[in-house]
This record gives sequence, structure tokens and C-alpha cells, in this order.
Amino acid sequence: MEIRIEGLKKYYHSEGKTIKALDGVDLTIPANRIFTLLGPSGCGKTTLLRCIVGLETPDEGEIRIGDTTVLSTQKNIYVPTENRGLGMVFQTYAIWPHMNVFNNVAYPLQNRKLPGKEIRKRVEKTLKFVQLEGLEQRPASRLSGGQQQRVALARALVAEPEVILFDEPLSNLDAKLREETRKELRTFLSGLEITAVYVTHDRIEALALSDTIGVMRAGSIIEIGTPKKIYFDADHQFVADFIGRANLIRSTVISQDTEATVVDSGIGRIICHKRDFPQGGEVILCIRPEFINLDTQQRNVISGILETMIFVGDAYEGEIRVGEELLMVKLAPNTQLEEGAQVDFSISPEHCLLVSL
Repeated sequence: MEIRIEGLKKYYHSEGKTIKALDGVDLTIPANRIFTLLGPSGCGKTTLLRCIVGLETPDEGEIRIGDTTVLSTQKNIYVPTENRGLGMVFQTYAIWPHMNVFNNVAYPLQNRKLPGKEIRKRVEKTLKFVQLEGLEQRPASRLSGGQQQRVALARALVAEPEVILFDEPLSNLDAKLREETRKELRTFLSGLEITAVYVTHDRIEALALSDTIGVMRAGSIIEIGTPKKIYFDADHQFVADFIGRANLIRSTVISQDTEATVVDSGIGRIICHKRDFPQGGEVILCIRPEFINLDTQQRNVISGILETMIFVGDAYEGEIRVGEELLMVKLAPNTQLEEGAQVDFSISPEHCLLVSL
């Protein structure tokens, strides 16, 4: 089910100050896809999610879920949360510790006063889907973090909503369990014909889970695209920097043709991925550490001094000094290079991304 948001504004008032949490958000979330709202803390992503579900009331704007307008400040329409037909998974899971798994999942159906036979059938089907069958009678207090996350997902799914919303549901898990649960969640959601809206500040989660990512800053959505588009071909400096580690170098456009844009930068003259910027224009050259090759087989051959190396297991994270610039680089874990070595490296033009200031 598609979600359409138009002109959404939300203000908070504190200590005589007005804080603009949402600044006229316009957004279309496609049906049956996983859409992630990504951004730093305080950017408005959770406020936007809570407005969609009905836990916050915006000051201006309109929200439509499918063919139904659930909120319109202009038309004085407000549909309560319980009538919007949405599922919600919270950051804290909100699992009731005094209930067993079955009763936690069955609660939304019991609230609707569905027949007991129908409740059992739907709970058993949902628990099987999230791979918790056989644990119906286990107390919630005896569940692992990953199992609690799946109980929360099952409870959101058991009512068979067409839209499900997630508010940073993996943030309380340790790193290994977060990775495992992220894979499971992607598998679960991909097997459903359902619209999922996922909120996170974790770029890895956003890249791994999403069909589409909307990057937020200061109450506005500044860029929307697929994970690959956002990572490899961002339009804005903030997005390129936020979505992954990047070397950001102020540059000036020298020339461009149908295949490439050439800039003058702090690491020399660089042939870049084609972007339409005016000649003489100031831009930011974005180069990700993993795309710096310690060979001279590509174009854009550069020399520098390897200043630092830190071993992180699967790689060395290093820094190469080129003039006044210090470039982050990712080196093989078995490299024979040492700090202080002179290195020649190259960067393919397709991995030299230009973004606006």
C-alpha cells in the first residue's frame, strides 16, 4: 500500500524556543517495498514515522495511506492510530514479560475480540513464519534479544497489516546479533507483499535492508534513491559523507565532455565520473577508501606517503599524505607496506564522485 505525505510540518516548543522537527516534508513511499528513513539523531525521522502511525499530530500537512486520507490539517481529518491498519515494531520491542510468546503475539487479536480458534490459527501461522514455532508457551523473560525482536515482528504481522513501521528495532542488540537479525528481517519482509517503513541512523542497516533510502537532515528529506545510488552516486556532500567513510576534497571544475568531468584538486588533476557542473565551479570530490588502488593500472595515478596503519582484522585502515590532503585508504590484511613508505596509487574515474558543496 502506497503512502503519500504532503507538506508535513511539526513544531515542538521548549523553554520559549520553537523547534522545527519536520520542515514541509513531501514524500511518496511505494507499495510493497522496504523504505528506510536514514539520518543522524534529531533529524526528524522518528517524528515522521510517529506522524504516519498517528502517535504524533503534525501542525500542517496531509498523510494518505492507500486511498484513505488518515490526516489532513486543512480538511480537519484525523484517523486514530488503531483505525489506520498499521503494524509497528518499537525500539524497545514492548514485549510484556509476564506473558508467554503466544499471548504476546495474540494480544492485538484478543483486543479485537476475534474468536479463539481464529486467534490460534493466525498466531501459529505467524510464529512459523518468523521461525518461533514450538516456543508458544515460553515466558517472554526467557527469550534472547533476537527472539524478542521476532516476537515483536510477529505481533506486528499477526493482524495482517498492509503497512508495517520499524523504529530502530535492532539498536539494542549486540553487533553479531544485529547482523544476524538484519539478514533474517530482510528475508522475512522480502517474502511478504507489504510496505515497510524502517527508521535508523545506522548506514549499514539502511544499505542492507532497503529497496529505497530517504536521507533526512534538519527535518527535511534531502535525497532519495536505491542503496547503490546513494552510496555510489550521491548528489549531496552530506549524503555522500553520511552513507559511508569518504575522502572529501574541495575541487574546481576544469573541463568536461560526454564521458567525464575533470577537476583540479588538492591531490592533483583528477578525471571523474561525469557530472554536469559549470566550468570553474567549486565542487567536492568524494573518494571512498576502498576504491584507492595501490597500483598504477587505472587512470588518476598519484604518489604519496603512507603515514598511519591500523590493523582492524579484515584490513588495515591507513592514511596517505598527498600534499596538504590526508586520504583514508583500505589496505589488504597481508600487505607488506609499513608506515613512512612512499606509495603510488590510482583511482578509477567511475569511483571519483563529484557532489555539490
